[in-house]
Amino acid sequence: MQPFTKLTSTAVAAMLGTAAFVAIALTPAPATAQDHPYCLQGRQWGYPGKCDFTSYGQCQATASGTDSYCDINPRFAFGSQPQRRRAYNGW
Repeated sequence: MQPFTKLTSTAVAAMLGTAAFVAIALTPAPATAQDHPYCLQGRQWGYPGKCDFTSYGQCQATASGTDSYCDINPRFAFGSQPQRRRAYNGW
C-alpha cells in the first residue's frame, strides 16, 4: 500500500476551487458606516471622536473615569438637511 496517491490536475483544481469558494462565502460583510448622534471626544479620540453612541447616557457611561467627554456628532447634527419646498403662490 502506498502512503500517497497521485492526484490528477482536475482533482487538485476542484479542491482549490472549493476551498476558495468556502473562504469567500464565510468572509463577513464589511461594516457599514453609521453616524450616531453622540461622540466620545478627548485627547485619545481626536475629532469628531468615537461616534458609536445612540444616547447621551451611553456616551457618559463610557467616558466615566477617563479624561474624555461627550458631545454631539457634527456629521449627524450638521449633515444634509431635507430641503423644504416653497409654496406656490400662483403668480
